[in-house]
Amino acid sequence: MKLYYLPGACPLASHITLEWIGKPYEAIKMSRDEIKQPEFLAKNPMGSVPVLEDGDFTLTQSAAVLEYLAELNPEAGLLPDSIRDRAEVRRWLGVCNSDIHRTFGNIFGVAALLSDEASQEELYKNSAAKLAGMFEIIEKQLEGNVWIAGARSIADPYLYTLLRWAKAKGVNVGSKNLEAFYARMEADPGVQAALTAQGLI
Repeated sequence: MKLYYLPGACPLASHITLEWIGKPYEAIKMSRDEIKQPEFLAKNPMGSVPVLEDGDFTLTQSAAVLEYLAELNPEAGLLPDSIRDRAEVRRWLGVCNSDIHRTFGNIFGVAALLSDEASQEELYKNSAAKLAGMFEIIEKQLEGNVWIAGARSIADPYLYTLLRWAKAKGVNVGSKNLEAFYARMEADPGVQAALTAQGLI
């Protein structure tokens, strides 16, 4: 199994998940130039990561990769057995993937979206405020919970990755439950292994 990634980008969630699963895999570091080349575009025409190769099967999109890994390795317990518990994991995975990640796109891509500096600053400010509001919802969800969906799941590495982005971009997430969650993830051996492999520590 091979995971193609950019250091610190959203494939970090899949990288952590692979560490949690504990089976052999190869992580292949890409550059922003390499993911736009024909060889990589043959794997993912969107020119983005993650790309997961499992034998003759190639899969893209973080949420799909995370669910595939969890369902392929049920013994890891990263996707619950009951329908309602699985739906709860997918709810928070969706918040991470469809809401928070998408909003971060305005921050990371602000220069490509708007040409004048004033508009860029306004978009950055408004997006950061929106992100802070979404993180506040997660802060409340984590009240009394160690993990976002109740038990450890594929949603947790995604949330951790997004929190890393927030800290890097100065987005306000200074809430006790999120900070405690971040600290727990930072101390996790699988997280440390993925960070080390990507050269992030």
